[in-house]
Amino acid sequence: MNQNTYIQSGEWVIISRGKNTFSFKKKIFNNLRFRIFIIVLLAGLVPSVVALFGIVKVYESRAVSLRTAEIQNQCTILTNQISASHYFEDTSQEVVNDSLNQLTNIYNGRVMVIDDLLRVVKDTYSLDEGKLDVSESVVRCMKGTSTNNYDKKNHYIEVTAPITIPGEDQIRGVILASVSTDSIEDSLDVLYTQGSVIIGLVMIFLTIVAVFAADRVVRPLHQIAATIENVSAGYSDDVLHVDTFTETKSISEAINKMMGRLKLLDDSREEFVSNVSHELKTPMTSMKVLADSLLEQENLPVEMYQEFMGDIAKEIDRENKIITDLLSLVKMDKKGQTLNIESVNINELLEQILKRLKPIAEKKNVEIVMESFRPVTAEIDETKLSLAISNLVENAVKYNHDNGWVHVSLNADHKFFYVKVEDSGIGIPKEDQAHVFERFFRVDKSHSREIGGTGLGLAIARNAVIAHRGAIKVFSEEGEGTTFTVRIPLIYTAS
Repeated sequence: MNQNTYIQSGEWVIISRGKNTFSFKKKIFNNLRFRIFIIVLLAGLVPSVVALFGIVKVYESRAVSLRTAEIQNQCTILTNQISASHYFEDTSQEVVNDSLNQLTNIYNGRVMVIDDLLRVVKDTYSLDEGKLDVSESVVRCMKGTSTNNYDKKNHYIEVTAPITIPGEDQIRGVILASVSTDSIEDSLDVLYTQGSVIIGLVMIFLTIVAVFAADRVVRPLHQIAATIENVSAGYSDDVLHVDTFTETKSISEAINKMMGRLKLLDDSREEFVSNVSHELKTPMTSMKVLADSLLEQENLPVEMYQEFMGDIAKEIDRENKIITDLLSLVKMDKKGQTLNIESVNINELLEQILKRLKPIAEKKNVEIVMESFRPVTAEIDETKLSLAISNLVENAVKYNHDNGWVHVSLNADHKFFYVKVEDSGIGIPKEDQAHVFERFFRVDKSHSREIGGTGLGLAIARNAVIAHRGAIKVFSEEGEGTTFTVRIPLIYTAS
């Protein structure tokens, strides 16, 4: 029994037909070039086959229709001849019988004359003469309706025509003609044969076109894949230009942007590691120098020891501050970080932050003013957002002039609340404003170290704001002060 069996195993598709077994690797079905090849072939083959069957069907219908009309016309002529010659009274009339035999010979068919008693009075095959014919078509024709029928399975056309007596309404009999359609079938076979040859030639042409089209489509993708492989081995400075199609051009541009972003991230990582090493090493170096100075000198007064130990303690505090800020930043960088979201009164939160920072402001005689336009309650992580606002206000105080001011304002609309931190400080140059949220970035490094900055405060603030699905921006004029604006949704929505 030749039954097909399909078995999928691992990477293989096994097709078994009887004793023959064929194996195909699944990869070939997932190959884009192979799919394009098949699509192009089917795109040409299916319309060609449909067109062939459509043409044959139209030809067959037309040929049968013409043959039926022709036979119907001949039968009508014979009915008139039979009526005029009173054939039913004398069925031996040679003129009528010759006409009946001629129709039989020309169309390779059979003609029978049936009287009103459904008795066969003439059969050109001489098989059913004297017998009754009660077929449906004969009975219907006796009622005055001509019939025709095409039997495709047995290859014949059957036509009936009523025989009437001139001047009378009575139907005297029926002519039943059965004509072979072998000639039509032969023509159909010729059409199928010629059509198959044409389809074969079309398939050869489409195979060539499909191979070319598949290669044309896949080649730019291979170029893109090769570039990505080069990137996986190490960043490449080559810019990808695959402009064969609009889609590959878009993919190339997207990959170039991605490669640029990856390069930037890699450079940022290297710079971050370098900065961390430098920032952690600087206090250690200072402590080493101070400790060595104490060890190298003998009989130093107690005041000198106290001064040196005080400096060492400051460096330890500085080291601890850097480590604490780094840990905070790492926690915020962590993917999927959990936020302790709760409903918090933002007005009270800002008042607590400013109260905690007032001692620092008083040392520089900086005035801190808070302005609330309306009561605000929002869903936030109080600890993380407090750290962000604290860093902004603390920076506004530290990088301010003596006798300066810091203005903190709170406002809200139906969707967000807004915190603005303005100061009268030294300002930020325009070329540095795009980098202030980068880790360890300082506008004035020497001045920042003098006032104890680690260069991580704004990076921590930005990460905390982004974690709340918010946004932070900076506006500044060098020498005229700086303004930071923070926008946070009133209702926290997890991604």
